[in-house]
Amino acid sequence: MSSKPQLKPLKDQAIVITGATSGVGLTTARRAARAGACVFLIARGEQDLKTLCEDIQAEGGRVAWAAADVADYDALSEAADKCRRLFGGFDTWVNNAGVSIFGPIRETTLEDQRRLFETNYWGVVNGSLIAVEHLRGRPGGGAIVNVGSILSDAPIPLQGIYAASKHAVKGFTNSLRMELIREKAPVSLSLVKPAAIDTPYNRHARNLTGQAVQNPQPVYGTHVVADTVLYCASHPIREITVGGGGRLIASFYSALPGVAEPLFARFAPSMMRDKTHDYHPWDDGLYDPTNDGLADELHYPVVRRFSTLAEVRKHPGIAGTVVALLAAVGVGYILLNQKSGPTRFERWKAQADPRRWRMPSMPSMPWLSRLPSSIPGLGSGGAEGRLDALQAELDRYGGRARRGLERAGGRARRYAADAGGYARDHAKEGGAVAAATALLGVLALLAMKSGQSDD
Repeated sequence: MSSKPQLKPLKDQAIVITGATSGVGLTTARRAARAGACVFLIARGEQDLKTLCEDIQAEGGRVAWAAADVADYDALSEAADKCRRLFGGFDTWVNNAGVSIFGPIRETTLEDQRRLFETNYWGVVNGSLIAVEHLRGRPGGGAIVNVGSILSDAPIPLQGIYAASKHAVKGFTNSLRMELIREKAPVSLSLVKPAAIDTPYNRHARNLTGQAVQNPQPVYGTHVVADTVLYCASHPIREITVGGGGRLIASFYSALPGVAEPLFARFAPSMMRDKTHDYHPWDDGLYDPTNDGLADELHYPVVRRFSTLAEVRKHPGIAGTVVALLAAVGVGYILLNQKSGPTRFERWKAQADPRRWRMPSMPSMPWLSRLPSSIPGLGSGGAEGRLDALQAELDRYGGRARRGLERAGGRARRYAADAGGYARDHAKEGGAVAAATALLGVLALLAMKSGQSDD
């Protein structure tokens, strides 16, 4: 069997989704059904599962469900058997179920920490192992999509246990992928890492802070993640981040952890505090399922409807072409808007022409172009005749140059002699004037002295 999975279009797939009644799982289920896929829903709350099934069937979708806790391997295995009986198997398994805790690690009981890992980590392990055993024997294989978090790359305070579970999910996913590659199993294993998403996540999380909490901006719509999950169901993608804001923070943490950690410690708690609402001890979903009416979006006033980062990752060829075109337009705009733009381009073009690549030559001699017409036999004689004619022409021009230099030297010498004579004459005249002036001064002084003696 080929190790490369042959993933089907969505309309021909049967897709299993855990955590299907809230947030990303709810939106993924609805959009998969609208795309024509058979959808099998798994969650803990039976009432929400029934309601969602009725909604999808009312829209013409093909859907079935099973109530199961992903932390319970046997219950999850029974749900997978039900899917095989109803749909003949499945082509994609989406591990989406998850819970969270807001609060310091030291103030979180070990029981609560273990419960969070039972859902977030062991739920992914259980679902992945069940899916691998089914897909590796299915013609064409299939896909497993694990929904992680950007916090697996950049942990923050007050969500330390949740971040730790997502770190574990990332490590498990990457290790399992390598084992599947080694075994040449036709299974695509993708890790989707959302940033802050518009879900009731903060209401379903256990809150130990005593204050209302929220996800810091930018927040993205659940449909952005759902579309990415469904893209991974039909296109093998190793890992993809949804939300450029989260990717930026994760890159900053990876590059400068020594700078990032003090900043996160100082500002992350205040950024997660929801100052617009009062604290309410919601019935969290850590141990028991929640029933919030299948509200999948619009929990935040400002929600981004598009993730450029995810689209670039899904369509690298198109993104590269667009970037190249934009770069070409930018370069052309700069060149054409400079005074030397077109001429500069012509200079570059001329310099790049191999026919102009020559060794340094003698200074320009216009008379060389006149040699064939001015020297008899230069064009028709032999090589010796050409050399003699050229030597004669050089001697003629050399003689002219020498005579020109001699004339210029003679003129220069005359100018120098005239200048020297002028200086000598003026020096003599200046000396005579100075002597006469001194003589007149002496005579005036003697006259004054004689006048004083007569008195």
